Amino acid sequence: MDEETLVAIPDYLSWEQAATLPCAAVTAWNSLQQSRPVQPGETVLTQGTGGVALFAVQFAKMLGARVIALTSTDDKAQRLKQLGADETLNYRQYPTWSEQVRELTAGEGVARVVEVGGPGTLTQSMLSCAPGGEIAMLGFVAQGSSAIDFMTLFKSGATVRPFSVGSRADFIAMNRALALSRLQPVVDKVFPFEQAIEAWRYMDEGRHVGKVVISIH
Repeated sequence: MDEETLVAIPDYLSWEQAATLPCAAVTAWNSLQQSRPVQPGETVLTQGTGGVALFAVQFAKMLGARVIALTSTDDKAQRLKQLGADETLNYRQYPTWSEQVRELTAGEGVARVVEVGGPGTLTQSMLSCAPGGEIAMLGFVAQGSSAIDFMTLFKSGATVRPFSVGSRADFIAMNRALALSRLQPVVDKVFPFEQAIEAWRYMDEGRHVGKVVISIH
């Protein structure tokens, strides 16, 4: 391999932990760093307990932000709080969760939304965002196909910016922050290579919190 296609692993991480970084971690890092980095004291809204969302919670806290995290169960809410989320909201209990987000921010809204839901959540994200805030549009895991309402977008005053992973330079910058903070990636379960099919089935069940790793060791 050409050396320009590789980056050095932070020394404190295992191979399994390092395997979680190239896609989910870099995407989450860029969602908080690109255009205008999140500032200490600002509020960040995350969605779910997938790899990108959990890294976003951890990175946002590392940057000194307040985090409101959406999730679907009490168990996952507890795990999010252990990782640093200041507030959690059950989106099944509160389908119009932007109202609760506004309450938690004294009507102001959030400075950044790490948007992984896509069509099914974007309208609520716009309603949650403070004027001048940013929606980092990363995924489309939530069901829904409703059109974006122009007036909702216009009145939100938010910038909607698509992201897709990041560059080698982004990866290196993130690794410097990891080495300094000693942040621990969240690995839900490690499967040996011989159980790769079982690993994919486990992931499809959607019960994992964090990354599912297949190891060749």
